[in-house]
Amino acid sequence: MAQGTVQVTHTGTSRWRRRTGEYASLAAALQAAADGDVLTVAPGTYRENLVVERPVTLRGPEGSPGSVRIAPLDGVPLTVRASAVIQDLHVEGQDSAAPALLVEDGAPELVDIRVVTRSAAGIEVRGAARPTVRRCTVDNPAGIGIAVLDGGGGVFEECEVVSAGQSGIAVRGGAHPRLERCRVHHTSGAGLTATGENSALEAVGCEIYEVRGSGVQITGRATAHLTDCDVHRTTADGVTLDTDAVLTLADCRIHDIPENAVDLRSRSVLTLTRTTVRQFGRNGLSVWDPGTRVDANQCEIFDSTGDYPAVWVSDGATAVLDSCRVHDVPDALFVLDRGSRADVVDSDLSQVRNTAVSVSDGATAQLDDCRIRDAATGAWFRDHGSGGTLANCTLDGVQTGVIVTKGADPTIERCTVDSPAEAGFYVSAGGRGSFLNCRVTGSAGYGFHVLDGCRTTLKKCRTERCARGGYEFADGGADAGSGTGPVVEECTSDESAGLRQPNAPREPAVQTASQSPGLLGAIPGQRATEQEPLIAPVAPEPSRTSKAVLGELDALVGLDSVKREVRALTDMIEVGRRRQQAGLKAASVKRHLVFTGSPGTGKTTVARLYGEILASLGVLEKGHLVEVSRVDLVGEHIGSTAIRTQEAFDKARGGVLFIDEAYALSPEDSGRDFGKEAIDTLVKLMEDHRDAVVVIVAGYTAEMERFLSINPGVASRFSRTITFCDYNPEELLRIVEQQAEEHEYRLAQGAAEALLKYFTALPKGPAFGNGRTARQTFEAMVEAHASRVAQLEEPSTDDLTLLYAEDLPGSS
Repeated sequence: MAQGTVQVTHTGTSRWRRRTGEYASLAAALQAAADGDVLTVAPGTYRENLVVERPVTLRGPEGSPGSVRIAPLDGVPLTVRASAVIQDLHVEGQDSAAPALLVEDGAPELVDIRVVTRSAAGIEVRGAARPTVRRCTVDNPAGIGIAVLDGGGGVFEECEVVSAGQSGIAVRGGAHPRLERCRVHHTSGAGLTATGENSALEAVGCEIYEVRGSGVQITGRATAHLTDCDVHRTTADGVTLDTDAVLTLADCRIHDIPENAVDLRSRSVLTLTRTTVRQFGRNGLSVWDPGTRVDANQCEIFDSTGDYPAVWVSDGATAVLDSCRVHDVPDALFVLDRGSRADVVDSDLSQVRNTAVSVSDGATAQLDDCRIRDAATGAWFRDHGSGGTLANCTLDGVQTGVIVTKGADPTIERCTVDSPAEAGFYVSAGGRGSFLNCRVTGSAGYGFHVLDGCRTTLKKCRTERCARGGYEFADGGADAGSGTGPVVEECTSDESAGLRQPNAPREPAVQTASQSPGLLGAIPGQRATEQEPLIAPVAPEPSRTSKAVLGELDALVGLDSVKREVRALTDMIEVGRRRQQAGLKAASVKRHLVFTGSPGTGKTTVARLYGEILASLGVLEKGHLVEVSRVDLVGEHIGSTAIRTQEAFDKARGGVLFIDEAYALSPEDSGRDFGKEAIDTLVKLMEDHRDAVVVIVAGYTAEMERFLSINPGVASRFSRTITFCDYNPEELLRIVEQQAEEHEYRLAQGAAEALLKYFTALPKGPAFGNGRTARQTFEAMVEAHASRVAQLEEPSTDDLTLLYAEDLPGSS
């Protein structure tokens, strides 16, 4: 066959039709061909726009794939309108407004065709066409790879879109193709798209990857069904559904997605079966808007690479997880907004760095027969209107099992929390909740910890081996009235010591269990009347008078400005108290303070004395000091910080909470630092219990100024800042003299002068310890004295008491 010719083999049954002809052009060969004829095209480039309108076979020569190029200068290179067979051709298009290969009618077979083009579409199927496309390749960096439009259909088997300037495969206008074992990659739009009512896409065993956009995008009432498909390495979401879209994923794998693995909005519906979702940068499942719904069965979501919840349900959407696994993620399930709902059945949530289940803003979550393991917080019902049910669930290896706060009201029944690090169940800040037949074992903290008079119901609950106690009910505060606090019925514990009835008065009296019928029930093996008494906390010792405490303050070395500030504040409080007694209005005095200055300047000592002064004036109940720092308040996960801060506040109730280096709660590069959670909790507690605790925050002057400037909510809670200046050499000498007098030592002649010179020469950098340095100097002199006197056989009284200049550090 000559170069550039087309051989037509006529296949008719008549003898005169059984012949072969050769034609100089494809158009002439097609015009001469009859139904069923075979057109074999010789190698070469054909600048023709072919239109196949008969059921013929058009093919290149055997053994020379790609040797026949159909490459007109414009227009559609190859149009098929019949049930023809087209095989072994290389099609090139140049028209950006037209497809390279257009199938308009019939049920043709397109086999081993390579389309290399810069056209509107590589292959376009439309109308009544139902082609079978096998082992075809499309390379179209300017437009769509394969477009199936306007009611078109067909089957695409083992085809590949190697590049596309837009979508890899696009379905719209009521089209409904089927893809089998196809590959779509390196597209500048979505890998697969289907849009429009009655548009449908079915894909089996396909792979979509290296996509600049979403891997699969279904919108506008379209439907799709993907089975055994892989979607990975996209730049946007893995799968996107919008506006009444319907998608089914069965036995699929979605992974290596920098954004949401699956994102649904606007009444879309997704069904996942035996599908895995992993290595996603944002949410594994992101579900938004009323009417939007996800049903996942036997699916696995894991190995998040970002810092977002694995499953996100909001704005009234619904998610159902049945027999699923969610693990190795920052947070497992977040349900937000009124009308949003998540139902989780027989599923595992494990290896969760923060919160396994979070319910907020009026949303609802229902978990049945689920297992939560190795999470910071098992479930957190956060605020008013948020609720749902946890039934027959187990929580193991968590920091805190269930947290209920701010008016949330879930029902927790027949659930077990094993070995929590901080608490099994924690209720605070007006949280409610009903706990029925629940159990806590092996807690390193409390079993049930209920604060602030929360109206929680506990029925038939049980605690065992809880280190700090099975049940802890903190007071509701001064404004707590009747009807507040938890209701406890038929609950039991393996211990009775330290259990106290909710809202019981804190008096140094013994209260027996008979005074609270049903409280914690009977200890197994004992009669109710035989329980050990419940001991109320012992009242503090009587406080010293304010005059005596102020005398101790005056005796401190230096601190003149501090003493003036404390006296002024004390005078205002005292006069205010007397005005109230006289029936006059008293000025409101904020008692919370900021102490600034270097370490060792007496901040902690003054804080202790300030608490005693307030107690002597009747402003505080006890006046004791509780000193904490960042490490005491900030936990390693969401929820634990609030618990630690609340517990520190409770310890200080009736006294002073002294927070040293408070600026560390708000580091400059905070990111997701949990210090802000401590600050927010503290600010709320200071407001809710303003008369119960005085808070003093302390630290270096510059750092505390920054801390207050970036936390206006904190700054507004404090009445004044008291600055503690560094001690001068004379004051440091006086501290050493006081220490010597207290311990029955004396300074020998010349020792005072040597000490003054020593303190003057000491560097006053950040490491300088002020009063601590003076005390350490005295201790060093005592040690040097002991080493010297120990060598004497019969030391005199002077030998035993006199400290010399040579006893100073560095003098030997």
